[in-house]
Amino acid sequence: MEIRDKRIDDGTAFDWGRTSEEYARYRDIYPDEFYKKIADRGLCINGQKVLDLGTGTGVLPRNMYKYGAEWFGTDISPEQIEQAKILASASNMRIGFQAVPTEQLDFTGETFDVITACQCFWYFDHEKVIPKLADLLKTDGKLLILYMAWLPYEDKIAGASEELVLKYSPKWSGAGETRHPIWIPDIAYDYFELEDHEEYDLMVPFTKESWHGRMRACRGVGASLSETELARWDKEHRELLDRIAPEQFEVLHYAASAVLRKREK
Repeated sequence: MEIRDKRIDDGTAFDWGRTSEEYARYRDIYPDEFYKKIADRGLCINGQKVLDLGTGTGVLPRNMYKYGAEWFGTDISPEQIEQAKILASASNMRIGFQAVPTEQLDFTGETFDVITACQCFWYFDHEKVIPKLADLLKTDGKLLILYMAWLPYEDKIAGASEELVLKYSPKWSGAGETRHPIWIPDIAYDYFELEDHEEYDLMVPFTKESWHGRMRACRGVGASLSETELARWDKEHRELLDRIAPEQFEVLHYAASAVLRKREK
């Protein structure tokens, strides 16, 4: 499904379905610490029913499955959901998946203990989505927003790869990340209270091949470039890594989370 949103990449079209196979293979990269911090907050654990928005290939529910929650994941891309189903089935995980935009969710009210949004919250129409999420959460339910990004100004390999993405996608708005709390739209405070937030650094291990795949699966590359542009980027990025990167390395990232509690009516 092709998406155009003036807030994102200045309206440049992108389609996650075009990169779903790479996404499934290369974007399951969050370290164990990322998931443990969620469970240590008492979220997404046994006895809870959790909805994961923008689930992609089901990275969050599949990695949190061992903590015992009952998971359901939704995503706007049918191709992403198909990959999520394949991966969950291969691991004998019972996770419900549905291809549906977040703005069109139709679950019964007060169904979920926790709703998660990992690496996707800025894509939503918040005026429509925030009231809907509050309605779907049980009393005292939590909205957990999650994010992780490389730090291009501090990590040489990340910075060089990012520059190459910008060469081919100059309007890509995913560049130039620095550490900061997750942005919360004003309308959220009509329905939720910010309970807590955290920002912390992570070192994420890669090989040259897995980092190349991670970069190829980003919005500014695999989801938006033409076949000709993608072939050129692919060749140039491999040559770049051969010059600047060892076979195995770590890339400096930061992770952020925000926990919002549903307000009492």
